[in-house]
Amino acid sequence: MRLHINIDHVATVRNARGTAYPDPVHAALLCIASGADGITAHLREDRRHIRDDDVRALRSAVRTTFNLEMAATDEMVTIADEVLPDVVTFVPERREERTTEGGLDVLAMRATLAARIQKLQAKKIRVSLFIAPEHAQIAAARDLDVEQIELHTGEYAHAFGQPGEEMERSKVQMAATYAKSLGLEVAAGHGLTRSNVAAIAAMREIEEVNIGHAVVADALMMSFPGAVMAMRTHLDVARS
Repeated sequence: MRLHINIDHVATVRNARGTAYPDPVHAALLCIASGADGITAHLREDRRHIRDDDVRALRSAVRTTFNLEMAATDEMVTIADEVLPDVVTFVPERREERTTEGGLDVLAMRATLAARIQKLQAKKIRVSLFIAPEHAQIAAARDLDVEQIELHTGEYAHAFGQPGEEMERSKVQMAATYAKSLGLEVAAGHGLTRSNVAAIAAMREIEEVNIGHAVVADALMMSFPGAVMAMRTHLDVARS
């Protein structure tokens, strides 16, 4: 299973004081050296954490997979067209949210997504759609000929340790199985921690997880290399 680390919240800490440190690029390289397979960053429209210069610096420095998350807007597609990340993941975005809430409504956005997906794919950029674990959304994503989907695991994470955990886990499992049957590559992410990731990592249909906040939080206590290696160990044990 591939482990991609989202380094957005390194930039959050930097921006809180308006300093040049901590550097998201330095964090990304530490992650890769410590066992991460790729780096994810979300360039939000309000630039609350990752900024345009960060994206360019990350593209230059990251020699493994660089996954750029973004809203499905013309501005963001133009930036991706210039920077050429390995993967673009389209995510929903609302200015007032603390973090990405829920998945894209691919059914409602089909027409606008299609042209933007095709523009990126023409530049050999792989496209992933961040969606809820729902069959209708998965089928709509497949109809748009994307290479990958990323299943939103937030509801599972919120339910972890609660009576609804098994139901939410089953939703992710059924969605992953269905997506795989359609020929889609399946990733997962949102709210995953060392405590709750095992059940997701055990799903053989899921080939990649994107984890950010939990790793940055762990890094405060155990260093960035320590946090990445700990998450890598949890994934490997669950997958074995």
